[in-house]
Amino acid sequence: MPRPILATIHIASMQHNLAVVRACAPGAKAWGVLKANGYGHGLERAMRGFADADGLALVELDNAIRLRELGWKKPILLLEGFFGFEDLHTMAGYTLQSAVHCNEQLAWLEAADADLGERGIKFDLHLKMNTGMNRLGFKPEAFAAAHARLVALACVGNITLMTHFANADDAEHPLLPIAEQIRRFEAGAAGLPGMRSLSNSAGVLRQGELEDLLRNDWVRPGIMLYGGTPGGKSAAEYGLRPAMTLTSEIIGVQDIAAGDAVGYGSRFTADGAMRVGVVACGYADGYPRHAPLDTPVLVDGVRTRLVGRVSMDMLTVDLTHIPAATVGSKVVLWGEGLPIDEVATAAGTIGYELMCALAPRVAVVEG
Repeated sequence: MPRPILATIHIASMQHNLAVVRACAPGAKAWGVLKANGYGHGLERAMRGFADADGLALVELDNAIRLRELGWKKPILLLEGFFGFEDLHTMAGYTLQSAVHCNEQLAWLEAADADLGERGIKFDLHLKMNTGMNRLGFKPEAFAAAHARLVALACVGNITLMTHFANADDAEHPLLPIAEQIRRFEAGAAGLPGMRSLSNSAGVLRQGELEDLLRNDWVRPGIMLYGGTPGGKSAAEYGLRPAMTLTSEIIGVQDIAAGDAVGYGSRFTADGAMRVGVVACGYADGYPRHAPLDTPVLVDGVRTRLVGRVSMDMLTVDLTHIPAATVGSKVVLWGEGLPIDEVATAAGTIGYELMCALAPRVAVVEG
C-alpha cells in the first residue's frame, strides 16, 4: 500500500471561488492567478478550475508556454514581466501579455521595437505603478513618462494601468491604507488612457465598501481562488471553499504516562496519562516544522492538537479524548473541516505558504 498521505484538489471549489470573485467585482474581468504551480494545486488542475476566468496570470515564462501547450487560448499575463531582451521574441511567439515595471524593460522594448514593429507584433502591456508597496513599479511622478515611452513604440498595443495593494485587508493600516494607495494611483495616472487593474484578493473582497474609490476593469485574485483568506475575515465568512484538503492516517499509537516526553528534543512532556497518535505527515511533505503545541488537527472528524515536534516524515497528536482512534484512523491536516488559515495562524505563517510548500512526494488526486 502507498503511504497514506494524500492531497485532494477540489475543482468544483475553485469554480465556486471564481464565482465569488465575479459577485464581488461584477463589472470587472478576472485574471486567475496561477503562480507557484497554481499555489501548489497544480498548473493543469488550476487551469481547468479557472476555465471561466478571462485570463490567467503567473510569473514563470516556461509555465506560460505550458499553458498555451495545454490549450489555453485566452490571455496570459506575466505578472513580473520579462527578464531580458530575448524574452520578447518568446512572448511574441506565444501571444503573452506582460507587466512593465522598470526602465530596463522599457529599454529592451525600445531596442526590439524596429524588428517587432516590422513584423506587426503588438504587445498588450500592464504598466505598473509603485503606490507605496515598494517592490515593483514606477513611482507616481514617473508614471506618465513611462507611459509616454510605451505609447511611442510600434510594438505596443493596449496599455493597462496597474498597481498592487500592500494592506487591502486592513482598512485602518497606520502606514499605508488602501485609500492612500488609490489616491496615489489616481494622481499618477491622471489623464492617461487605458484599463485599470488594481485589486488583489483583498481588494476584490473589499470592492463593495470601496465602490466610490476603487475602479477596476481587471482584478487579479490569487489566494481567494484557492479557498484561503488574505486577512480581515475567515475564508468561510467570505463564502470561499477550500480547494485543497491534505489528509493522512494514524500509523501508530503510544500510551504514555505523566512525565513521558514525545518527539525530538523532548519538547512536549505529558502532564498525565495520555494516548498519542503518530500521523504519516512531516515537514518533508510540506507541513510546517515550526508548528507549535496545540496546532489543530482532525482525527476521525474530531478536533485535537499537535504534541511534540514535527519531524521529517511524522507528527504526533493527542488522542486521549478520542478513545476509538487507532491505526488507520483518518486525519485531516487542513482543508475540508479544518481551514488551512487556522493551521497557518497557529504555526505563525499564512495559508499561502502551506499551499505552496506541498511536497512533490505527496500524491495528489481530484475530488
